[in-house]
Amino acid sequence: MKRILMMVLRNLYMVPFAWFRLCYRASHVDKYTEEDMYEFLRWIDLHANKGGRVHIDVHGLENLPKENGFVFFPNHQGLYDVLAIIEACPRPFSVVAKKEIGNIPFLKQVFACMKAYMLDREDVRQAMQVIVNVTKEVKNGRNYLIFAEGTRSKKGNIVGTFKGGSFKCATKARCPIVPVALIDSFKPFDTNTIRPVTVQVHFMKPLEYEEYKNMKTTEIAETVQKRIQNKIDANI
Repeated sequence: MKRILMMVLRNLYMVPFAWFRLCYRASHVDKYTEEDMYEFLRWIDLHANKGGRVHIDVHGLENLPKENGFVFFPNHQGLYDVLAIIEACPRPFSVVAKKEIGNIPFLKQVFACMKAYMLDREDVRQAMQVIVNVTKEVKNGRNYLIFAEGTRSKKGNIVGTFKGGSFKCATKARCPIVPVALIDSFKPFDTNTIRPVTVQVHFMKPLEYEEYKNMKTTEIAETVQKRIQNKIDANI
């Protein structure tokens, strides 16, 4: 990926030090608070984005719930998605991601620092345990990000089908569901270019429990998907 190479080369003076710190923290996650770890990840992210000529255009921060214990549901465009939201969001969050990306260098260390859950979609028992664990943590005030499409759409700014099962953690925790519309997030890592790019991150008005408590998870998925696609269509 040309842009990743550019990010490294334009930050070459700090890469060895930052990489050492990232790997150390990834191996000693319990030595740091979630807030401290998140600020460190944002520091790396900001330098990487500046070096890679990626600008994050943030909208809707006022829509973030005042209390922690909510779940982000963004559309999934590419490998860069989580990094875009880390810069955009001032509030710490963790991630539920498929295990296939859990061994990609850099992302592996970032997810370790976030105490993320790697979901094995072929192991039903493990997937159910992830739902139980995330539900408990959200109830206790942690924030999470879940990609309801399950995999990258590979259609640019066209949103894929949101899966109802992805919302079980949120419905069981009875927490706010925060739709997040990503625009052009596929361009930094999933296109073979190093031209300057702007990625839009739109935090949308949450669905509160009272709003969705009588809805099936498939209906919630359809509602969130439509809201995100409408936001994208209105801003491209």
